[in-house]
Formats: sequence, structure tokens, C-alpha cells
Amino acid sequence: MEITYNFDIESLGESTFDSPLGLSNIKGDNIHNFVDENYRILYNIKLSAYKERLKKGLEPISMLKAGPREKVFFKPEDTTAAIVTCGGLCPGLNNVIRDIVMTLYYHYGVKSIYGIPYGYEGLSKDSPHKFVELTPDEVKDIHEFGGTILGSSRGGHEPSVMVDKLVEHNVDILFTIGGDGTLKGANAIGEEIKRRGLKISVVGIPKTIDNDIDIIDQSFGFESAFGMATPILRDAHNEATGAFNGIAIVKLMGRDSGFIAASAALSNPVVNFVLVPEMDFRLKGKNGLVNLMRERLKSQHHAVIVVAEGAGQHLFENKSTVKDASGNIKHQDIGSFLQKKLKKELSDLKPTIKYIDPSYIIRSAAANSTDSVFCTKLAYHAVHGAMSGKTKMVVGKVNGYYVYLPISEVTKKRKKIDLEGDFWFSVVQSTGQPFTIG
Repeated sequence: MEITYNFDIESLGESTFDSPLGLSNIKGDNIHNFVDENYRILYNIKLSAYKERLKKGLEPISMLKAGPREKVFFKPEDTTAAIVTCGGLCPGLNNVIRDIVMTLYYHYGVKSIYGIPYGYEGLSKDSPHKFVELTPDEVKDIHEFGGTILGSSRGGHEPSVMVDKLVEHNVDILFTIGGDGTLKGANAIGEEIKRRGLKISVVGIPKTIDNDIDIIDQSFGFESAFGMATPILRDAHNEATGAFNGIAIVKLMGRDSGFIAASAALSNPVVNFVLVPEMDFRLKGKNGLVNLMRERLKSQHHAVIVVAEGAGQHLFENKSTVKDASGNIKHQDIGSFLQKKLKKELSDLKPTIKYIDPSYIIRSAAANSTDSVFCTKLAYHAVHGAMSGKTKMVVGKVNGYYVYLPISEVTKKRKKIDLEGDFWFSVVQSTGQPFTIG
């Protein structure tokens, strides 16, 4: 059964000001065209799904194409924008900040742009952190560095208090850069703004190296992250082969979804086992990890295991109930757990087991060239949407097109690896591991 989505985008009102971009509405004049409000992109591109909708007398589900509009809602010279980065670090944060500022300042003529320090904490009532002014000179080189010049934090604050802070600074547009928790917070801020009847646009740019934001093809930072992990796997393989019956265990980010672990393993085919949160693998039994490792060591005398941080939590006797500031349960260390278990269960083979956790190095790296381009385009489209008065939305790429999506739709659930899909099948083929471990 096809999942039904409501991809209608909320607006603050009618856009009445002419866009300052100087674009065209004429095909063939070699000038980029404004995007019409009726330009929509199909969500499900399968022919069977299209026919099924038509058969039922329903219009195919579609999304609003992102891009510059001929009319804008905000008068640029009277507009104040603010940018906040929340959650864990991620390659590309500074790129997005930079390109939002540059687009607002040079293309739309918005001169009043603030940075909100340390995530939503900077919007709290008694925050010691003051808003900072962002200018082209301030941000022109920040894309060369990882992290975020604005700082970040986890956890939200009372929406009414955060909206008070926005009103106090006369903010017309709030750009929120973050993952699932950040976007839910942005939606709550948008709801409070709507309840008060205020004209403040809230636009999200999805950020997570885990790539677990639903609906969109990919979140920025993900490609840089698994690109950084790839040479680490090469080095881990060197460690494993450097000892008789050597095992290298590499733990990568991936709280609920194993996209980084799987993609890194696929890009560097020296990995023998990939363990992700989507699979319930077992240690014992004929097809359990211990026995598979035993067979591997007896035949090849080395092995590389890549495990996502959220994998194997079902193996711990004492389940963790401790939560971080974002409300996520803090996972126990599966890498250290596997190291101890395999050392004990394979003691007769005298394995040398190295455990490597490069997670915090990876997430704080600068964006690679592909992610940098992606960040730039996301920033451009976020500004175009915000200036046209759209709100409570995110910008993302779906089916190869940049589109606007309601925050409420992309935060309903986390995107996960389909263990029956082509992507995971490629991983299984690359590693040679069985479909089921246990």
C-alpha cells in the first residue's frame, strides 16, 4: 500500500514584492527562469504507482519544486534573518552558513543577518550568548573549516521563549540547520509563530551524517563522512593483516540507520562484515557472528568488521535508558562489546583484535568537494523559499530534484536501510557475508 503524504507548503501570505534577482520567464533567452508555483515534482516515480493513482481518480503525490520566485514576501531592505546550527557536528555546516549569508546579502540585498550561538540554547530566556552579526567578510573563508562558527548544542527550549527572542531581535526569517530533533524544534517554533499570527518564516536545512532524514535522497555531510571513513577502513585492513588471526573492528556513526557503515564498506571492499541497526544479528549459532568469524580466521587469518554505533543494542543484558539532551537513548559501546566477546569466544585461535572509533574526527571534518556543491545549492534554495514567505518547511533533494517539503512530513519517522533493497544487496555482495547473521 502506498504511503500517503501531504506535501502542501504553508505560506505567510501573498508575495507582492518584485524579486531583485532579475531572472526571466522566457524560454530560450539564456537567462535562468523563475520557478512557477505550479511546478511540482512526482514523489513516487514508479509507473505502476502513477497508474494506480489515476485509476482511483487521484492526482499523483507531488512536491513543490524549489527555486527563486518572481514575487517575494519580504521586502529585502527591511528584512532581518537569523541562522542557528544544532545537534552534533557535521561536515558542511560552515558551507551552508556561508552560502545563506552570501545569497541573502548579495542577491537579495538583505543586510541584517544574525548568527545564533550554540544552537537553541542561544534562543533561551537567560542565555549568556549574544546574537552575532554575520557579514560576507565574516563568513567568506569559513567553508575551509569543519565544525560550525556558531557553535552548537543539543536539546530544545520552550517554543514561546524562543519566539520571544526572535521577536526581540526583529527576526523575519529563521534558518535552522540540523537533524531530526532540530527540525522538530523548528516546527514547534513555527507552530508558536502561527498561533501568535506573526509573519516569521522558519526554514530547515536537513543535516545529519547518518543520512536518516526521511523522504529526501541524502542529507549534507553524509558523503563527506563516509568518504572520510573509507581510508580508515583501508588502514584497519592493514592492521588486521599485520597479525596472524588479526581482527579490526571499526565503529562508525549511525544511531538508528547504518548508511555510513554500509556506504564506507561498499566504497572500500576490504570489509568482511557490516553490522547495522536495521539487522538483528546474533553472536551464537551456526550462522552467528562468532562461528562466521571462526571460519573466516581459519581460511584467511584476518577479518575486518564495520559496525554502526546503534547496531547490536539488543545484545546488552542491561538496556540503557539514559537519554541525551535531544531525547535519544545513549547507546552502549557495541565496538568494545564485540572486541571482548570475540576475544573470549575465539581464544583458542589467539586473535589480535584492534578496536578503532574515528567517529568524532569524521564528523568534525570539512566538507569534500561534492558535499560543498550540495551545501551551496541547499543554501540557495532555502533562501529562495524563505524570501517567498514559505514556512515550516525544509529544502531537500528528492528523485534528483530540489524540492520544498513540510517539516512535519520528514520528521514522522527515520529513514533506514531496506534490507531487501538493492543498496543492501550490494553491501552483502561486496562483503560476502550472509543475508542473516544468527
